[in-house]
Amino acid sequence: MNQESSQENERRRSGKGFGVAPSPLNGVKLELGIALFVGGLLWLAVDSITADLADQLLLLGGYGLVAALWLVLRVRRAVGAVDKQA
Repeated sequence: MNQESSQENERRRSGKGFGVAPSPLNGVKLELGIALFVGGLLWLAVDSITADLADQLLLLGGYGLVAALWLVLRVRRAVGAVDKQA
């Protein structure tokens, strides 16, 4: 706890930029942001990919399912690594 509070104080004193506290889930957060960004791009482009509504829903739903499964696996792996350390 003392180490965390000293890191927080150091981050506040520096006053430069944007800082994120160290966390084993930071990589997962980044991957979530990437998945959301790519999903948004796919949502904008799906009309150009296919004109059929069923195909559009299948593409978007498939991407959402794959992205969700990937994130669930990554979170389980990160939490498992933290449990092994503790």
